[in-house]
Amino acid sequence: MILLTNKHSWHMGGDEMTEDKLTVLKRYFGYPSFRKGQEELVDSLLSGRDAVGIMPTGAGKSLCYQVPALMMDGVTLVISPLISLMKDQVNALVQQGVSAAYLNRSLTEGQYNKALRNAANGQYKIIYVAPERLESRRFISMCENIRISMIAVDEAHCVSQWGQDFRPSYLNISRFIALLARRPVIGAFTATATEAVRQDIIHLLQLRQPTVVTTGFDRPNLFFSVLRPERKLDALLSQLNRHRDRSGIVYCATRKKVEEVCDKLNEHGIAATRYHAGLEDGERIRNQDDFVYDRKRVMVATNAFGMGIDKFDVRFVIHYNMPKNLESYYQEAGRAGRDGENADCILLYSKGDVQTCRYFIENSEPNPDLTAEQNRLFRKREEERLKYMIFYCTTSDCLRNFMLRYFGDEFHTSCGKCSNCLTQFETVDVTIEAQKILSCILRTGQRYGVKMIVDVLRGMPTERIIANRLNELSTFGIMKESRSAEIRYIIDRLEEQGYLIAVDLPYSILRVTEMSYPILRGSAKVYIKKTKQIKAREDTAFSGDPVLMKKLKELRTYFAMRRGVPGFVIFSDATLRDMCRVMPTDDVQFLSVSGVGTTKLEKYGEAFMGVIRDYLAEQKNMP
Repeated sequence: MILLTNKHSWHMGGDEMTEDKLTVLKRYFGYPSFRKGQEELVDSLLSGRDAVGIMPTGAGKSLCYQVPALMMDGVTLVISPLISLMKDQVNALVQQGVSAAYLNRSLTEGQYNKALRNAANGQYKIIYVAPERLESRRFISMCENIRISMIAVDEAHCVSQWGQDFRPSYLNISRFIALLARRPVIGAFTATATEAVRQDIIHLLQLRQPTVVTTGFDRPNLFFSVLRPERKLDALLSQLNRHRDRSGIVYCATRKKVEEVCDKLNEHGIAATRYHAGLEDGERIRNQDDFVYDRKRVMVATNAFGMGIDKFDVRFVIHYNMPKNLESYYQEAGRAGRDGENADCILLYSKGDVQTCRYFIENSEPNPDLTAEQNRLFRKREEERLKYMIFYCTTSDCLRNFMLRYFGDEFHTSCGKCSNCLTQFETVDVTIEAQKILSCILRTGQRYGVKMIVDVLRGMPTERIIANRLNELSTFGIMKESRSAEIRYIIDRLEEQGYLIAVDLPYSILRVTEMSYPILRGSAKVYIKKTKQIKAREDTAFSGDPVLMKKLKELRTYFAMRRGVPGFVIFSDATLRDMCRVMPTDDVQFLSVSGVGTTKLEKYGEAFMGVIRDYLAEQKNMP
């Protein structure tokens, strides 16, 4: 295998090119320099050394293998788990002047055969392939007749049984590589990986002394927020109203909830579509395209949607229900703000979400690829991860700090950019309230869940309370002046501090612990943090001229429709904003815009500069 570290020379479209890595970066991708961690990974792969890149969504993982792919004498295979990811990335590469293709089940037999012939004839520099294809005899035969210089494994955490998206098909990768006459250099990339998952990636992909680059998990452009609304739909509508005319995703825990929420949003005049595994393939593809191509601004979906969705301008991700672990949450929330612009990650938490997550864990089918003991350990690990997800939703500490510590990242100060950091807390003595709650749990026989205890304390004469004669207890109505949400909040804090535990038998019931008895006897006190004041968020709206931005977006839409690609494939919002800042009117100025390379200058430069020139002329002639 010939690797050219500093310069490369290869043929594409009849022209021989000799360029260094920074020239390739600017020519095809429009960036003058590498981001943190990218250059180290690029250099490792170009030198023939395997590499592992653990970088947050939006940090530019794809460039780490795309740049060396264009500098190597041969073809790069990119193994990717989702059709949507392949389609979007190939569309973007083609628009950037790179010969690329994908091989997956979305192609017809004729299209697949043609793509295989083209690949065998050396027409592609980069080929995206689903892991299932690695077992195809026809695909293997094609690979035996081409020079494969590199294999890039995207979403590499899928190889690990301890990852949140384990896919047995990823175990085929090392077997496929072993079949090749010459082993290519291997790069593995993911956004979320704990230490156990990281070691699995290296071991299961059989990487050889790889360069491991972890750039950190922080996404400074994302605002994290946990809300505890009494009526989730009202809270969701309020958030969508704040993000009017912006694109975003609403995640729900179940298909039924997706249908319900999507219908409600459309009833309120919000252009929303839906995505879950229960839909026909054709509808899923149509709905996804409606979202990606901005025909619908809100996607309501289960976690079946999103991994690898290359939509850069998602301005918010709202979780209507709590996910079952922080790995899933961070990956899903991280689909916001991939262009580096400010975006919101909002979680609408309720106690019922915990029971839903526990139900999914307890009723999940055993993985047939794992032993009984491995399945038992996996379920135990899932329960442990759920606990940290609940802690995230109920903590009064900095949310970003909590999450980064979970992933083993260093973060020592409050971020100032999450709902907890914008909330001023005060420490409150709730010993009396705690005594009432603990006493009520004991007097009702430790046989009920949160809702029943709250109703008894508030003196609610429900049919079930009367039938069980709980209205005759001395604790009935002793907190009738307190709001339901306030009592629930104290109960959560008591559980967090170890005074209570929730036991599932099969429904969650509250029981006191040994720590509670000193409280009941009055020999110890209980303190919790309560919200005192919430600071106003800074306005992060676009500060440039909205008139010019609108004109540039309209031109982008025109080209996108003509070429049959999403608007962000032409230029991202961040690139259009930079155009508004630079106001380029010649080729040199246009190339200085972030995200503009030589190919896009040739394709679109004159049209976009024409709009800017007309705008400047209009401004000059204005009185």
